[in-house]
Amino acid sequence: MTHIAAYATSTGEAFQFWVLGTVAVIGALCTVFMKKAVHSALCLAGTMIVLAVFYLANGAYFLGIVQIVVYTGAIMMLFLFVVMLVGVTAADSLKETIRGQRWLALLCGLGFGILLIAGIGNASLTEFNGLGEANAGGNVEGLAALIFTKYVFAFELTGALLITAAVGAMVLTHRERTERAKTQRELAEQRVREGRQVPPLPAPGVYARHNAVDIAGLLPDGTPSELTVNKTLRERGQIRDVSQDAINDLRALEHRAADRLERRGAVRPAERAEEASK
Repeated sequence: MTHIAAYATSTGEAFQFWVLGTVAVIGALCTVFMKKAVHSALCLAGTMIVLAVFYLANGAYFLGIVQIVVYTGAIMMLFLFVVMLVGVTAADSLKETIRGQRWLALLCGLGFGILLIAGIGNASLTEFNGLGEANAGGNVEGLAALIFTKYVFAFELTGALLITAAVGAMVLTHRERTERAKTQRELAEQRVREGRQVPPLPAPGVYARHNAVDIAGLLPDGTPSELTVNKTLRERGQIRDVSQDAINDLRALEHRAADRLERRGAVRPAERAEEASK
């Protein structure tokens, strides 16, 4: 009876597999076909959570918790935060730095797919050991026994591949400076020779009644100066324009000052006449 139950699947297990399996496949396809990197990362995180549920449902509690805590909670969230902070826009260059890498990647992917299909096609499973026998001494102990005895070579090879991938990512992202960085004195001398912006750049918010970094300073005529704000903010279009408000306030101040001066000028002759009559 136990042997027959090992090959049987309950209605709840089948329902869980088809529902969550569909969600996992849709999330994997969205990871590949989404245009924005943030959306792809979110879809991949959802797929990883579904895989963790599969692990937990099949009695692999250690793998399920590791899948959620390590991969989904740490690695994917870190990747998501990096993408959101750094930003990936359409202005990024899509030109290949290494010629032929797309065809090489396609060839490697095709070869991996052939090996995977051949391995699944030749696999044969005639008997199930069952969760009770596999987790007799505990799930963590059983998993450790398999990793460090029967599958130790595959485990070490996987670790070497992960370390190689991490080192390769660091090498690809690191850029050596080909020339010596100029000092502040050298930059100042260069500006003087070229005759451009000899004094230091003006601070943001000068004469604008606001000192925020996203508010351009105003010139004496009331027009905003682009040199007062950061270049990154200018390219993103995140500059608040308060020049018109400042000009209107300045005009109102001038009108009030003019009215005050006219009143004083009108009062002074009368006062002088009264003093003369006395």
